[in-house]
Amino acid sequence: MTLTTRLLGLAFASADTLVEVAPNGVVAFAIGAGAAAGEDAGATWTGRPLADLLHDGSAILATLQGMKAGVRIAPTCILVSAGPDRVRRATFRAFVLPQMAPAVSCAISYDGPAFAVADLETRPLMDPDAFLADAGRVLEANPDLALSFLDIQGMENVGDDVVDRLNRRIEATLQSAAIQGSGAAQLTAVRFALLRPANDRRDIAAEIVEAGRAEGLSLGAEAFNSPVPPGSDSLCVLRAMRFAIEGCLKGDGLANPQIAFADSLKRTFRDAETFRSVVKSREFQVHYQPIVHLDSRAVHHFEALARFKGNNGPADAIRMAEELDLIESFDLAVAEKVLRRMRQPGAGLLKMAINVSGASLGDDTYVEQLLRMTAGAPEERRRLIVEVTETSAVADIEAADRRLASLREAGIKVCIDDFGAGSAAFDYLRKLSVDAVKIDGAIVRDIETDDRSKAMLHSIVELCRSMKLETIAEMIETDRVANELKTAGVEYGQGWLFGRAEAEPRTQLNTPSMVRRKGAVEAWG
Repeated sequence: MTLTTRLLGLAFASADTLVEVAPNGVVAFAIGAGAAAGEDAGATWTGRPLADLLHDGSAILATLQGMKAGVRIAPTCILVSAGPDRVRRATFRAFVLPQMAPAVSCAISYDGPAFAVADLETRPLMDPDAFLADAGRVLEANPDLALSFLDIQGMENVGDDVVDRLNRRIEATLQSAAIQGSGAAQLTAVRFALLRPANDRRDIAAEIVEAGRAEGLSLGAEAFNSPVPPGSDSLCVLRAMRFAIEGCLKGDGLANPQIAFADSLKRTFRDAETFRSVVKSREFQVHYQPIVHLDSRAVHHFEALARFKGNNGPADAIRMAEELDLIESFDLAVAEKVLRRMRQPGAGLLKMAINVSGASLGDDTYVEQLLRMTAGAPEERRRLIVEVTETSAVADIEAADRRLASLREAGIKVCIDDFGAGSAAFDYLRKLSVDAVKIDGAIVRDIETDDRSKAMLHSIVELCRSMKLETIAEMIETDRVANELKTAGVEYGQGWLFGRAEAEPRTQLNTPSMVRRKGAVEAWG
């Protein structure tokens, strides 16, 4: 066996086709398979310009023309023509042997079958939110993935025309490396992210450096890969990905994004399992904060607020539960505990408000279960109010309105929580049939010092009055604010002035200027 035969054997061990390209860009020698089925590259490629054999091969040709003896270019993703309007993905490597210079030796390894040019994705780079939404879909169908971050330096002070061409090259490289059906995102001016197959060994950083060299630029690029653990819950992965990406945007974890992602993923898995266990075992408490009638300062009803061990408030746990689709079981667990308290001897006619996330209104389960819990007890339903929170937006607001209408028909009141805090609040008011509105505490807190907050408060009250909706204000801490709210026409108030959330509902409050009407039971209105 000759040395040449051995070398060819070694080359073919890692490639499907070997090509020698002359200085003028023409294929001087080819051996192996062409891109089309049954094609012999030696017979059909020899004597043809390499650029004609590739789909948009101008970048590769520009790179080859600048190569010197002893220089090697990193593996690069290309598209090889495979017949009329068809292409095939491939990995391209090139090297200039000193004894063969200036000719360039190339190796091509095909990645998958040929497909129509029309099927090529030309998606632009996404913003972080769009990327995360896309990732949620991709993770469901592709378990073996890695989240890749790519940092690129050296694009500062470059002319606009060069930047535009370079950006197109970067975009094409990242989109080709992303898992099929997905895309890439630009997180910051220098950082990009994409989902790619976990076993992908492409050096996209080296490809970006080569793209810069083709434009006459000396770029620096570094890639960080974080494989998604096998069997991972896609929702947990998505939440961890959100944390990692938000960390990049805020500056946290900028130095080591792959570590930030890995740590976030582990923490998310742990917290999700803990939350599931707590909900299943009901190992959380419900505390009750009084809501008073501002005219009399008598307790009207209580808001039921969940409390977890070692955590004064549930905000972080609630956000996690909404993100991981665990919130519905939690909302029902809270309702169960509240109903049990309402049924205890001596509970009298206690009225309770329970929170429901917008995410829990995504199907019929929550409403059906709540009605089942109160079946045969119409008096309990009349003592309940459901506060719809905006922490997780209602996806189908018309369907949610039909579900809430079932509660109202059964005698359960419905309230929009934190009104004025988010963009969805007025959409809720316009499209959801409700009985009351709870005005966000940020507006209430500032009415003494901020004219705009005061004007907004009066506008909300007037709007609710015209719609015959009751109004509740939260975060009331002083008598002056309480009196201001009463003067504005707000009917009910909640806040530390009247009492904090306690393990047991307390109807007798010790607050200044309290007018007690012992034994009085107020109706909803």
